[in-house]
Amino acid sequence: MTDQPAFQRARSAEAKQAREAAILDVARTLGSRRGIREVTLTDIAAEVGMHKSALLRYFETREQIFLNLTAEGWREWSAALRADLAKQEQGTPAEVAAAFSSTLAARPLFCDLLAQAPLNLERNVSIEAVRGFKLGTLQEVARIGDELHRLLGLNEEQAVDTVATATSMAGASWQMATPGPRLRELYTSDPQLGHAVVEVEPRLRRVLTALLLGLIDGTNQH
Repeated sequence: MTDQPAFQRARSAEAKQAREAAILDVARTLGSRRGIREVTLTDIAAEVGMHKSALLRYFETREQIFLNLTAEGWREWSAALRADLAKQEQGTPAEVAAAFSSTLAARPLFCDLLAQAPLNLERNVSIEAVRGFKLGTLQEVARIGDELHRLLGLNEEQAVDTVATATSMAGASWQMATPGPRLRELYTSDPQLGHAVVEVEPRLRRVLTALLLGLIDGTNQH
C-alpha cells in the first residue's frame, strides 16, 4: 500500500474523474509489473488507498478497469502506428509490417491486454461497456485502414484482417514470450524446447510481411 491517505468519496464530477484516473494509473503500473492476470481488485484498491467496496463506486469490476486500459491502449497504439505510416509515401509490405511489429512490441502492457480482453475482460462487464469498447476499437481500426489503403491499396476487409492478425498475434506472442522464470529456465536449458522462447517483434514482422504480400498478390490477380 502507498503512503498516501485514503481517498474520500468524490463529491464532484472533477473529483470523480481524478479518482478514476488514479485507479487506472495504479492498475497500469501493477499490470506492467506483474502481468494482468496476477492483479486483483484488492491489489488495486490497496495501492490506491481505498477499500475495495469504495473502489466499486468508480468501476463496476476489475475487468472494467483493465478494459478501459485496453481502450486507451488502442487509441495510443493507433496514433503511434499511423504516425509511423504517415512518414511513408509509398510503403512496401515489409515496411508496413515493420511499423506494425515495432509499435506493438514496444507496448508490452497493451500486448498483454490484447490477449486478456476477449478471454476475460469482455466477459465480466456490462453490455454497454463492451459496446463502447468495441465501437472505439472499430474506429481505430478504420483509421489504420485508411493508411493501409493509401500505402498498399488494401480494401476495408483486407485492412481489418491485417489489424486483427497483428493484434491477436501480438497478444498471443507476448504471452509466450513471458512464460515466467521457471518455464523460461526450462525452455532455455533444453535445446529441444528452444522454439518455445518467442521474440515478439521478429515473428510479427515475418508473419505480417507474408500476409500483406499475399493480400496484394491476390488483389492483383483479380
